[in-house]
Amino acid sequence: MKKSPRRTNSCQGAQTPRQRELNTKRRGELAEIAFAHKAIALGFPVCQPFGDSERYDFILDGGQALWRIQVKSSTHILAGLYHVNAHRRTMGKAVPYLPNEVDFLVAYIIPEDSWFILPLALIQSRTSLLFSPKNYYRGQGQYGPYREAWHQLRAPRTCLNCGCNV
Repeated sequence: MKKSPRRTNSCQGAQTPRQRELNTKRRGELAEIAFAHKAIALGFPVCQPFGDSERYDFILDGGQALWRIQVKSSTHILAGLYHVNAHRRTMGKAVPYLPNEVDFLVAYIIPEDSWFILPLALIQSRTSLLFSPKNYYRGQGQYGPYREAWHQLRAPRTCLNCGCNV
């Protein structure tokens, strides 16, 4: 009697990347990799903290300052605009990032390969942001000036507490 070939566990249920749906965690990981690639290509040294305990995803060296960067991404359109969650979750509730946790929120609009570089002071306590697509019929929207605004990470900024340049 012939034995049938054995299938290993690694082959069972194997899926190609196209077959696997990107869940939000995996999409976030890919956005973080894309951010690191883009920032390094633009000449910024980038560091990533070990583990998931920090409120920020990266530390970016802007030459004159180190910036704490939180990366968010979106593929989802809501009423013609891209929706980005600009918060973390604590006990099931959306909690906005605080200035003592993050310096910039960087929103990556995946379908357009567009980056919005937003100082945290700009979004204040918002937990949800909407971004206009490129060539949107109603203009660039509130965050349009921050599209591909990587220069902000190099330029000196004014401290919100005392008014000095940092």
